[in-house]
Parts: sequence; C-alpha cells; structure tokens
Amino acid sequence: MSIATTPRESLIEPRGHGSNGHNGRHTGGRRRRSLLPVALLLALVAVASVGVYLLLRGGSASGVASGMTFEVAQGPIVVSVTESGTIKAAQQEILRAEVEGRTTIIHLVPEGSLVKKGDLLVELDSSGMEDEKLEDTISVQNAEAAWIRAREDLEVAKNQALADVAQAKLDYRFAQEDLRKYQEGEYPNLHTEAKSKIEIAREEFERAKSQYEGSLRLFEEKFISETEKEADRLAMEKARLNLQLAEQALDLLEQWEYKRQIDQLTSDVEQKRMALERAERKASADVVQAEAELKARESELQRHRDRLERVIGQLAKAKIYAPRDGLVVYATSVEGGGFRGNQEPLDEGQEVRERQELIYLPTATEMIAEIKVHESSLEKVRLGMPVRITVDALPGKSYWGEVTKIAPLPDAQSMWMNPDLKVYNTQIRIAGNGPELRTGMSCRAEIIVENYDNAIYVPVQSIVRVSGVPTAFVVKPGDTSPEQREVEIGQDNNRMVVIRSGLEPGEKVLLAPPLGDTGTVETLRPEELPEEQKQMAEDAQDNPGGRPADMSGAGMGQPGMEQGMGGAGEGMQRGAGGNNGGAPDPAAMERMRRAQEELQSKMTDEEKARFTELQQAGDMRGMMEYGQEMARKYGVEMPTMGQRRAGGQGREGGRDRSGGRGGAGERPQRDG
Repeated sequence: MSIATTPRESLIEPRGHGSNGHNGRHTGGRRRRSLLPVALLLALVAVASVGVYLLLRGGSASGVASGMTFEVAQGPIVVSVTESGTIKAAQQEILRAEVEGRTTIIHLVPEGSLVKKGDLLVELDSSGMEDEKLEDTISVQNAEAAWIRAREDLEVAKNQALADVAQAKLDYRFAQEDLRKYQEGEYPNLHTEAKSKIEIAREEFERAKSQYEGSLRLFEEKFISETEKEADRLAMEKARLNLQLAEQALDLLEQWEYKRQIDQLTSDVEQKRMALERAERKASADVVQAEAELKARESELQRHRDRLERVIGQLAKAKIYAPRDGLVVYATSVEGGGFRGNQEPLDEGQEVRERQELIYLPTATEMIAEIKVHESSLEKVRLGMPVRITVDALPGKSYWGEVTKIAPLPDAQSMWMNPDLKVYNTQIRIAGNGPELRTGMSCRAEIIVENYDNAIYVPVQSIVRVSGVPTAFVVKPGDTSPEQREVEIGQDNNRMVVIRSGLEPGEKVLLAPPLGDTGTVETLRPEELPEEQKQMAEDAQDNPGGRPADMSGAGMGQPGMEQGMGGAGEGMQRGAGGNNGGAPDPAAMERMRRAQEELQSKMTDEEKARFTELQQAGDMRGMMEYGQEMARKYGVEMPTMGQRRAGGQGREGGRDRSGGRGGAGERPQRDG
C-alpha cells in the first residue's frame, strides 16, 4: 500500500557542515572551502555499488529501513545535552574600577600581599562625589517639600471641589422645587382667587343693576330724585367695570402670567443644571490638575533620590574590598604593559578609568569546565542548570556543577576554521574542591535539561515533520501500511524525544519513516531485520535515556569505500583498510572536486541544510539518494572514480569478523 506524504524535515536541527557526531567538532582540513562534506563525495562514488549491494540483499533500502519498529515506551527519561570539554582552574577573580568617569588611586595594597576576605585593596578619590552627595541631599529635601505642598494642594482641591458641587446641586434642587411650587401651589391659588373676584364682582354688578332698575321705577313715580337715580346708575356701571376687570385679570393670569412664570422657572432649572455640570467638570479638572502636579513632584523627588542613591553607591564603589582570600596581582603586571601601550605599573596617584581591570585574585582551589555547545542545542541550555561531569583520567568518579556562563556569540576560532560550525563557549563551575582535578584534563559534561519520572517517549528518528507538523508512522497489528499520525513533542536528548500527546504506550512506530513522497511500507519481523538494525532497536529499548555514543558508526557500511564507512565496533576499524589495495587517481579526484564545487554553488541553503540533516542522522542511503537527486536537478555530471581493487575488509559487521552480514569480502569481485 502506498502512502502519499509531503516533503518533510528532520526533527533534529542541522548542525552545519564539517561537524563530527553530536559534539559538532570541526573536521575540516587546512584550506577553508565552503564545500559539501566529504561524505557527499564518498556517497556519489558508492552509488553504483550500493545499488548492486541492495539488490543482492533482496530488497530496496527504504523497504528495509521502514520495516523496523519501536514500541512506544513509558517511564523515567533524562533529557540532557552532553558535550566534551576541558577542566580548568578558575584562575583569577578580576577586580575593576566601577566608579564612573576617571578617578585617582589614593590607596593601593602592595602587590604580592596575601589578603583575607574583606580587606581593603584599593581606595579611589571620592572628594568630588562627597560634594555631589551634599548637593543632591539638598535637592532631595527641596523636592520633598514641593511634594508635600503638592500633596496638600490636592487635598484642598478635593475639598473645594466637593463644596462647589454640593452648592450647585442645592441650587439645582431649589430651582426644581420653585417650579413645582408655582405649578402645584401658587398658580392654583392665584387662579382660584381670580375666579372668586369675578364671582364677587358679578354679584355686586347684579345687585347694583337691580337697585338701578328699582330706582328707575321709583324715579318715574316721583319717589326719588334724579340725583339718586344717577347715583344708582353710577354704582351699577362701577360694578360692571369691576366685573370686567376681574374677568380680564383671570384671562391675563391664564394667557400670559402663567406661561411667563413657567418659562422663567423652567429656565432657572436648566441654568442651575448646567451650573451643576460646570461645577462638577471644574471640580474634576481641578482635582486632576492637582494630582498631576503631585505626580510631577513625586517623580522629581524620586529622580533626586535616585541620583543621591547613585552617588552613595559610587562612594561605596570607591573602596574595593577583597571578595575572598587570595594573592594580590596587579592587572598591569599580568597584561605586560597594559592597554594602549601604557607601561606604567599600577600605583597610588595613578588615574584609572571606569571598568579598568585593577587587581587579579588567583583562585587555585576552584575548578571549572569549559565546553562548546552547538547552536542546535543552545536553546535547551540555561544558566544555573545542573551538570554531571565525568573526567576521562579519573574513571568511576563524577562531579556536579552548574552552568554559570554562556557566550552570547559563537566561538570565533571555530568559525574561522569552519564558517558553517557555530558553537558557543560555555562555562561550568564544579561544586566543591577536587584536589585530584588538574588543568587540561579532558571531561564530558552532561547538562541536565529535564528529568522526567514518567514520560512517554520514542526515538527521535521515529518523528519527522510533515508540512512542519511532527508526525509518527504507527504500525497496527494486521495492517500492511502504517498510520500517519500527528503528535505533540517535548524535549529530546538527541536519542529519545518526549511525546506529549498523539501516542500511547505499547503502540509501535516506524524507526525509519518513509522518505519519499510515496512508497510502500512493510513491517518486517524481528528475525528478518539486518543485524545493524536489530542492534539499534535493542539499544533503544535497553537504554532510552542515554546517549547513543556506541551507535555513532552504526550506519549502513558500504563495501570498498574510503575512510572505512562501515558498521559499529570492530567493523568500523577494520573497514578502514578496505581501500588499501587501490585509490582513485589524482585526475579523477580533481574532476570530482570540481563537480562538487559546481554542485555546491548551485544548491540553495535549504538543500544544503537538508543534506547536512541526513548526515547528522547517519542516513547514508538518504545522503546518496539526495546527492543523486541534486546532481540530476542541476545537470551536474559526477565523474566516476575509476576502478578499485578488491576491498577486502571494506565493511565488516561489528559482530563477526568472518563476514557476518556482509563486509566487502562478501562479493569482492562485484564490488571492485
């Protein structure tokens, strides 16, 4: 069954060309050429013989590699970064001048003196700083007074704001009450009073009218005089006039006075409302301004205090005390003339600059280990991480330490020797005193990144990135093809990777997932696996947390190849003699070198990184196939290296010196 996959990346980051194993040690020659690794040259030379070799084995390379499975394990695992290094003594503790600017030495301990911790070594002139301290103290006091004043002004502003707002609210409420009082009290009273006046005036008019009418009858009968009659008429007219005035007063109240008074009182309410709003806004603005003023004064006070503290700190740094017991050595004596050609030795009265090294205190009892961490492992390493250190010269002993320094830039020497190799100098402080440790001893430092008590893990080669997503190929019983499953991964120790989700303990995954875009995957029974792959599976099960140092050469050794590219163990050593009988002629080597340079110039950075990735993974088959693919893609003709003599022991299985599973001695004539 074919499984279509997309181009994928290796889980382990490439470590650059010219690296050797997991330590990334430089293996380049004297010439600094940015060329493909020598492995590409060897791989292209061996393509034809490998094809015959695989056909004789009875299967394709991908079919064999993809059949090996690993049962997902669960248990304790240590994620660590292991690098080789050198033991060194922490030779000296450097004491520098930390006073800003330039100062003068007014006291200096004699060179060669044995000092105790806390002894005064150097005293710098601090008279100018004393004056600055006094000025800053006065500035702090003035700033503190201004801050207190601003703080009280803020309280006054808050109090005044509350009073103004309260008065505005009271005026607004009174205006609302005046309006309601007129509408519900005063106007109804005035309206009732006007109506009552009309009624009274009407009654008076009716009475005056009746009297006048009676006076007319009496006047006609000559009972009253005309004067009396006119008097009654005038009284009637007056009553009529009073009635008209009362009616007009009611009309004036209803039509004019009521509307005018309502409008006035409504306007008063609106004015008081706006006055309240203005009072609230003004109060808020006054408070905000007072708060801003207080913050400004507080910031100014803090600035003066910081300056005062800085001056006090500088005064403290003017006296340099011994941080530990030791022997005093002047920096000028060690430097042999000092910086910028200054031959004058350190002495009292001499002017020194900030950060200038003054005194060294050698530390003979403390030891450190210096290692170089490859850039691919740099993100795992942090300051303070515990480190287990073993020394080659002291077998059976181990020491503990911690990471104390990681260089911010790659090691310049390593970059000069190989521009593609990026390693970072890392310093490890060894705990305790080890009198048996000596400077120059070789050591191996294992930086403990994570220590899982119970984790699910698989070998790193079982995980590939499909379209950038970590993926495993799960083999289920009875299925002829694996299941492509996305997983979430955690840390890895360059051998095992922690699985956070996606796999369950007991499931089986392919140790070598399909490499092509399509391919048939078959699961081989253990007895059908090659000896090398059986050993890899056994090592992966028996030692999950360790580092596969014994597997560094367990690749697919090829018959008759230079450098003895063969199996693990003894087979690797004896394979080195596989080409003793005959080597390529110089002209063929020169043609191969030129073709290599041409291919190197045409390949992209991603393609170079892919090739390095295959080399780091020890995938010789993949390297050869990829080299062929690149040569075909860019039309580069890779010349053959000429005939070889019989390779003899070009590849000997690490288990059986007599041939095992196929050194070059299996078919010397065909390989030759």
